[in-house]
Amino acid sequence: MVFSHWPSVLPTVLAPKTIDNDLGLNFPSEPDEWVRATDASRAGYTYKRTPSSAVFDLDQIVNYATPGYATAVMVSAQGVERIRTTAESHRRIAIIEVMGRHSGYIALGTAYGQPDIILVPEHAVDIERVVDRVKYLYDLQKNVVIVCGEGIVDDQGNELAESRSTDPGGNVVFTGAADALRERLVHIIGDSYFQRYRRGSSAKEAIFTRKVGHTQRGGRPIQFDRFYAALLGSKAVDLLVEGRNNAVSVLQYQSSKGFHVEGYDGNRFRDRWGLIHAREMHRLLYDPKLMKPSKLGIDYLLPIFTDAIGNDDAEYMRQTLFDPGNLVQPYHSINTDIHKRIRYIDAAD
Repeated sequence: MVFSHWPSVLPTVLAPKTIDNDLGLNFPSEPDEWVRATDASRAGYTYKRTPSSAVFDLDQIVNYATPGYATAVMVSAQGVERIRTTAESHRRIAIIEVMGRHSGYIALGTAYGQPDIILVPEHAVDIERVVDRVKYLYDLQKNVVIVCGEGIVDDQGNELAESRSTDPGGNVVFTGAADALRERLVHIIGDSYFQRYRRGSSAKEAIFTRKVGHTQRGGRPIQFDRFYAALLGSKAVDLLVEGRNNAVSVLQYQSSKGFHVEGYDGNRFRDRWGLIHAREMHRLLYDPKLMKPSKLGIDYLLPIFTDAIGNDDAEYMRQTLFDPGNLVQPYHSINTDIHKRIRYIDAAD
């Protein structure tokens, strides 16, 4: 069927997904806390959050978790476990950078991989505290594993990552938070510390970085993400059928009833100027002294990950990863099939 013209308004709903888990609200009134000021340096506006007066309650989170987040955490936590082997056997200090932009949710979730220190963008890095903790742990166990979110900031609020480019969507691309942190540790700890222990000739040799990067975004999603992505997509269709235009299907969690999907008015995500801001991890989910998830942060993570992996996830890997056919057959991209279909449609028109 070919339409001669499109309607002026297309009914639209959203079924959110992002590994960063930054699409949602920590509490319903959060958009009202944003203010803006004129930015003379770029002839525009800057937006900042005012101090919150809302009581934070896990049951009040709008869109508790987005599909993609659980899988990204699993991959990151596995990366922490694997890098620990090298750090421990070679007596090294490893700094692992994970995605998340200005949101620390992925970094928080890597606690499942048991890193020694977690640094999140929502809390400025106290470099003296980090150094003290690193030295204590290194004296104790001869290795340290640090996880940092790519958007971490120093005590002046400046991002450690070099933000010099943007992606096709206009978002700033973060590059080098782990490397910048490494440079500071190398400078402050110094070579003599490692030479004294006979565990390396220099700090540069003893401290290394790894970036999980796009590995977090790829592959087969685990059960939690597959199941709730399907429910959110189904709810989005229901919203359209019900005539609820400009709505969002959201994944809600209440301690009394568990996870369920609901519809939410899209305008309630907007601030007073009509903008939607990425959700940052609530500061109370993190303990800046321990540099680990707080008790509330643990309570947040548990409902998502307790049964996040299904039996079929392991079985799928067993059946597909070492399939003998993989050795002789080239990868078949879904884009090839889509392109063929598009060409067929174009020819038919």
